[in-house]
Amino acid sequence: MLNSASPPGAKRSLLPLGLFVLLFLGSGLYFQAQNVDYAFYQLPGHVAIIPALILAIWLHRAPLQQSIEVLIKGAGNHNIITMCMIYLLAGAFASVATATGGVDAAVNAGLSIVPAAWLLPGLFIIAALISTAMGTSMGTIGALAPIAAGLASQASLDNALVAGVLLSGAMFGDNLSIISDTTIAATRTQGAKMADKFKENIKIALPAALLTLLLYSLLTSATTPVTAADFSWSGVLPYAAILVLAVMGLNVFVVLLLGIVLAALQGSLFADYQLTGIGQDIAAGFASVQEIFLLAMLVSGLSEFIKQQGGLSWIAAKIQNITGKLALAGNKAQQLAIAALAFFSNLCIANNTVAIVLTGDVSKTLAQQHQITPRRSASLLDIFACISQGLVPYGAQALLLGASFGISPWQVVSHSYYCLILLVVASSIILLRRPEQAIPANEFS
Repeated sequence: MLNSASPPGAKRSLLPLGLFVLLFLGSGLYFQAQNVDYAFYQLPGHVAIIPALILAIWLHRAPLQQSIEVLIKGAGNHNIITMCMIYLLAGAFASVATATGGVDAAVNAGLSIVPAAWLLPGLFIIAALISTAMGTSMGTIGALAPIAAGLASQASLDNALVAGVLLSGAMFGDNLSIISDTTIAATRTQGAKMADKFKENIKIALPAALLTLLLYSLLTSATTPVTAADFSWSGVLPYAAILVLAVMGLNVFVVLLLGIVLAALQGSLFADYQLTGIGQDIAAGFASVQEIFLLAMLVSGLSEFIKQQGGLSWIAAKIQNITGKLALAGNKAQQLAIAALAFFSNLCIANNTVAIVLTGDVSKTLAQQHQITPRRSASLLDIFACISQGLVPYGAQALLLGASFGISPWQVVSHSYYCLILLVVASSIILLRRPEQAIPANEFS
């Protein structure tokens, strides 16, 4: 059980986190009111956290050098550094695959097999597959939005509905992909294996996806044929390879390195890609994840201050008190608590990866004390953070889709049916499935 006696200053240690959320959320709301594009990204998270870190150092009440050492200890946490290394490789793979034509091949391969009567379900499947392979909802939306906007106009479909389809499919893959930053963050903070978390996730995501497909099939009325640009099936092979290898349980570093090599080789053999440019493409991939790389380290540094001063223990104790009052069998109340932590943290921050990193330690504490396996706690964190991200109109995904289709982001998220269905399915599964059996201590890492 968590100790209800918190050390002095435990609640005060949460003030820097509150300041970070206030700056990030407040600036976003201000710029949104000024009709600024991408309002919630005018003050980047890795900049908004700097005043919070200064406040944390001041509240630490220790010599400056000692406080800096606390910051460095948190930022240099082995899980965070491992996560950041994976971010770099994932960014490099995405960059090389894009340069070699893999993204265009994957998009057009999907479009080539979509019957007109299945336009909406087809777009959902394409977005889901591409985001699962690429590991990025934003990359998926960026690749598909221009094509989907043209198809919506051609088939006389509601723009908001088509945008919602893309958002739904993109969040499906963002939640499941083994190279998604949310999956990386969830598995590393909970000490879970990628393959185990994927298998746990698919049991929840697949039923929700099937129900979403049924709904979209009922909503489809288009009869206009769908045309795809010329493409080579070889461009799809690197994506398929990393997905299969990851599910087989191969080390994620090896998977991503093989993906980079396969993408470069297929581009060299079957396209006009020059291997001499691979260095620049890998560097561009590294640069593309710079923000999340820095933010993950700085958030971990901030969390170390909160942890040392008892803030995380205080949060966990409060959650324990609340969930302990729920008359639910086994550890279901604590599973709901982990889900709620991820969901509401993301509502404040509008960044599912950061929400997972912020709540990772508290969630792991709850999981260990209530016999929740790492794979399940990682799955819950990822699922509910992604659900929340798919429903916030000030998230990057909704903003990009709103701009691409010329509609309000509120219209986009109001048609994010997969996220709504996933919320119901995931919550129901927590309440209805059997509690987990006693877990050997060596399963927790």
